[in-house]
Amino acid sequence: MRSGSVECRHKQIMSNYIYSAPTGDGWLNLARDGYFLENNKKGDVILYFYVNKNAVIIGRNQNAWKECNIANMDADGVQLVRRHSGGGAVFHDNGNLNFSFITDEKHYDLNRQMRVILNAVSKLGLKAELSGRNDITVDGKKFSGNAFSLAKGNRSHHGTILVDADLTKLSNYLCVSKEKMRSKGIDSVRARVCNLCELSSGLTVEAMRRLVIESFIEEYGAASEYVFDGTALAEVEARRERLASWEWRFGKTPQFDFETDKRFSFGDTQIYFNLRDGIIRETKVYSDCLDTELTTEIENALTGARFRKKEIKTALSKMKDQNIAAELAEHFCSLDI
Repeated sequence: MRSGSVECRHKQIMSNYIYSAPTGDGWLNLARDGYFLENNKKGDVILYFYVNKNAVIIGRNQNAWKECNIANMDADGVQLVRRHSGGGAVFHDNGNLNFSFITDEKHYDLNRQMRVILNAVSKLGLKAELSGRNDITVDGKKFSGNAFSLAKGNRSHHGTILVDADLTKLSNYLCVSKEKMRSKGIDSVRARVCNLCELSSGLTVEAMRRLVIESFIEEYGAASEYVFDGTALAEVEARRERLASWEWRFGKTPQFDFETDKRFSFGDTQIYFNLRDGIIRETKVYSDCLDTELTTEIENALTGARFRKKEIKTALSKMKDQNIAAELAEHFCSLDI
């Protein structure tokens, strides 16, 4: 099941594995990621690499119709891939190196995992730094974004490294909200994003992958190549089919009686209500927030409440995070409802 050594001079202190995806199929690559997350053995650490040929990756709770230009994607053969973790929409091509650290909760150490990436970049003579909620930068320019997920006692930290990506394609396939444009400024966002090849001439995705492996071995010790057996391959293929399905990518898109869209501190969020007899009978929330459970919590809090400001505020007060509850309540109280 798991064999094939990777050369290392360090003493083996844990069961560490490395796997590099052989294809650019975004659905298959994310299917493996999900398999690793749910099937990783206690004590194991997996470093998984993949490159998506041409794909838009959206967060678990995002509205695909709102975030993406589906017509342009279909015309250019760009895959729509919905991941299991939260966060926003990104475009991947052959110039993006994607990585995942998967391990159990006991051995999950975000600082240590980030250190692997920071040290790999330092081997290029560049000083990388953590920035914001999930970014890594060099000289104030972002080259890596990261997201996180949890399942069956395991945690995943995955991210992308811009090595030589075509940044001009972003606007062809992603629809940036007006509020995000106002708060960040499109020109300034582009100016703050860079490929590492701009800072290290001649750098390739393969060369960057080797540097991350070297840094991983320095941090964690010896590693072996992960090998899938027949049963695992069948499960991965079943996961790919689900990720490629219409139901997972687009989901239910009903007509709603009320909708509101706002950029909150936790992310861009759209909230939809179906109303009957003045009661919120159904709530659907889309968001690029990193907390994948937050949208469900908001839906549960609001469903069943009367469609009145006071009752909505009371319903939201039952949420765990009172700061988020207050922010949402303030927004609804400002609306003409």
